[in-house]
Amino acid sequence: MPVPDFSALVANQRTFFLEGHTRPAAWRRAQLEAVKALFTDHHDDLCEALWRDLRRNRNDADLMDVAYCAKEAGYALEHLDQWMKPLHEPMPLVFEPGYIRVQRDPLGVALIIGAWNEPFMLIFGPLVAALAAGNTAVLKPSEIATHCAAAAARLVPKYFDPRAVAVAEGGVPETTALLAQQWDMIFFTGSPPVGRIVHQAAAAHLTPCVLELGGKNPTIVHASANLKVAARRIAYGRFINSGHICTAPDHVLVWPEVKDELVAQLKEAIREFYGDDPKASPDYGRVINRRNFDRLAGLIASGTAVAGGETDAAELYIAPTVLVDVAVDSPIMQEEVFGPILPVLEIASVEAAIEWVNARPSPLGLYIFAEDDQVVERILSSTRSGDAEVNDCAIHPLFPELPFGGVGNSGMGKYHGRWGFEAFSNARGVLHHSSHVDPGVRYPPYSAHELERPLVNRLMP
Repeated sequence: MPVPDFSALVANQRTFFLEGHTRPAAWRRAQLEAVKALFTDHHDDLCEALWRDLRRNRNDADLMDVAYCAKEAGYALEHLDQWMKPLHEPMPLVFEPGYIRVQRDPLGVALIIGAWNEPFMLIFGPLVAALAAGNTAVLKPSEIATHCAAAAARLVPKYFDPRAVAVAEGGVPETTALLAQQWDMIFFTGSPPVGRIVHQAAAAHLTPCVLELGGKNPTIVHASANLKVAARRIAYGRFINSGHICTAPDHVLVWPEVKDELVAQLKEAIREFYGDDPKASPDYGRVINRRNFDRLAGLIASGTAVAGGETDAAELYIAPTVLVDVAVDSPIMQEEVFGPILPVLEIASVEAAIEWVNARPSPLGLYIFAEDDQVVERILSSTRSGDAEVNDCAIHPLFPELPFGGVGNSGMGKYHGRWGFEAFSNARGVLHHSSHVDPGVRYPPYSAHELERPLVNRLMP
């Protein structure tokens, strides 16, 4: 199949944007209402697509994708007027009369490239931010989640003018062709290696990017932690969506004296959540495809499975698995797990935990389970991560009040709520200076004015 030429699509959206259609608050509200309607009107169809791609149960489908997207749009609608208000700053006395304001202007035409693990959240979440900020957007869903991509392509034209929002389907060739276009913003969710490719393509046009890239999120369990609660929350964060979440706890670092109890509690949490046979549980998902299954199945040999370890290639099933006796240089510790396998390693001290985090690429999330507040603050103040949670894990993307995003290897830029609105807009400073007063003190020849201080010093004392 020939690769489509996307130049006309981008040109039409740019013309629509430059004609000013997207700037009024009323237009933005209408688009956000359309997002809500799409996910409300077709709730069951979208849940079915998630089941067919990921065997996602309806509760989790709503939590991470379907109801989530409708709520994200609702949150933006609730706060849009406040976000759009210009900020006013005081005018330096030497330039009175006049005033200063900072307004948020839309960037223009955005490309949003999603991932397969949360196939609706990761294109429509950024879309909410793009529309709230007054942009147009082309959505590129992951071709790996075939049913969800088809649903997006089918439904978006029913709710949006293609000059405002359009879907481009396809795989690597189509994504490459899209990246060759000139955009005003690129939003990408995926792996660091592909993120580098996207960033390089954006650099050709000096296009700003938000890159959400994941990483190996360390989960620190201190001896003071409530081990039962820690185990339940870690198991939930690791095994929901069959482990396919970029914010999932990637590995556990636990104090030796509580390791055995934590492992026992993890095993009990798995049994409580998914029963004695997780394969039969309607709440436990599957791996997306055979390539990812083979990669994950190969990682199980990195340690001793004290829970799970069973696989079934025909069903793309990997049991919720906990590994111990994992060597630091083993395969599972060299890459993001991104699946239902949890390595548990011992760590000797707070200092050792801090050294562990700082010796590796900055993660998307850092999770600390401890009842000792001094331990928590010592770790938070001495490490770097995109975001962090204390006595919980993996759930911070559900809070629109929090900026979500990585740092360093785990990404750049933040979104959700107001943070997404700001990511898709330009903070445009505007200086209004009256022409009715024009003192000569600012102009040459400076020697004639006998200034006590240069003008810049009076502006910035």
